[in-house]
Amino acid sequence: MSINTKQPVLTVIKEYSLIALGIILYVTGWSLFLVPNNLVGGGVSGVAAIVQYATRGFVKIGTTYFLVNSILLVAALFVLGKSFGGKTVFAVIIASVGLNMLQGLIPAEITQALAVDNGKLMSTIMGGIMVGVGIGMTMSQGGSTGGTDIIALIVNKYRNVSPGRMILWMDVVIILSSFLVPSYASDGTLLPWTEKFTTVIYGFILVMVNSTVIDLYLSGSRQSVQLFILSRKHEAIADMITNDLKRGVTVLDGKGWYTKASTEVIMVITRKSDLGFLLKMIKKVDPEAFLSVSYVTGVYGKGFDEIKEKVK
Repeated sequence: MSINTKQPVLTVIKEYSLIALGIILYVTGWSLFLVPNNLVGGGVSGVAAIVQYATRGFVKIGTTYFLVNSILLVAALFVLGKSFGGKTVFAVIIASVGLNMLQGLIPAEITQALAVDNGKLMSTIMGGIMVGVGIGMTMSQGGSTGGTDIIALIVNKYRNVSPGRMILWMDVVIILSSFLVPSYASDGTLLPWTEKFTTVIYGFILVMVNSTVIDLYLSGSRQSVQLFILSRKHEAIADMITNDLKRGVTVLDGKGWYTKASTEVIMVITRKSDLGFLLKMIKKVDPEAFLSVSYVTGVYGKGFDEIKEKVK
């Protein structure tokens, strides 16, 4: 039995849609909560923010963000492949335009009420959560918001190093450097060193929130499921999983102890995100199929994670 499905096309649409949504959250976090409070974060966006504050807004965040990422993207194309590059170019362009435009589009009343009036600490937390979710959503679809994300993904390709932890250490260096650069508020006044000191502290809080949210999001999006399926149409179900879902299938010999009848048991491991599609396809083949689903972690092999431990 063959089941025709447009899952590959739908998968591409879903990936780019989630990347776009992630970038919107990322840009909104910066434009709504962080920039109005002269806060500094990590990554290329943190560097770009330092440049904007130092030039009194003459060089916008999006401009520096785009120029620096253009250089890093060349390295990513060679190491991470063309598919990564295409998705990241898509993300970087949207983020660059958004970081420049959204600052002027958000009404001053909304910025005042949500960011300025709530104080820098609350803005740091709310902005950090939005930025972290945006980065995690983009990275989970094989893309990146650029900058230190690219460096983290390159290292993560060869080593079992947490992307969030890598980003954290690079961000610390960037935030500390902001203390050495003059910074001007939106009204043109030079910020005193005492306020810049507190900005560094808020920056550390911001990157900690970012790294925690990124790791939580990525660990959830990469979770896998294991299914055991019993069906009289096990051959059709196994062919459907192999041909349409592009996942490996193992057929085990079983025996029903009550009926003493021999049966075949299908075992398959797939991503959590594919579970809904798989259940729908199984129901089309055999509505009476009996199955169990369990969540698993640490799945390594073709189609899943790679064991990156260096052999001594």
